Amino acid sequence: MPDPGSVRVDSWAWAVRLFKTRSAASDACKAGHLKVNGDRAKPAQPVRVGDEVRAFVGGTERIYIARRLIVKRVSAAVAADCFEDRTPPPPPRTETPATVTRDRGAGRPTKRERRVLDQLRGR
Repeated sequence: MPDPGSVRVDSWAWAVRLFKTRSAASDACKAGHLKVNGDRAKPAQPVRVGDEVRAFVGGTERIYIARRLIVKRVSAAVAADCFEDRTPPPPPRTETPATVTRDRGAGRPTKRERRVLDQLRGR
């Protein structure tokens, strides 16, 4: 079956496994979490080969280039061939100090102890 000329953005995002359900992809479009070529996308907006799709998924923005158009949901291996991931790598994680715990039954910290705890936590 040849590739269609364009596909709905919510259907494509669901088919390449950006979202778990098509209704979740449609809701993301309505909320403005999907952009096609820099513009907010409505669920029925067409996606063509070479279009840039930006998706705000899981608290981070992901950048994809559509390489192949599909309508039906396929396996993860096949779906990975349908887009090119241009998302920049996340920044390196910084070391956080170990959590400070108080002995059980020690009561509330005094003002001085609270200031020391806040200083240790970097606040």
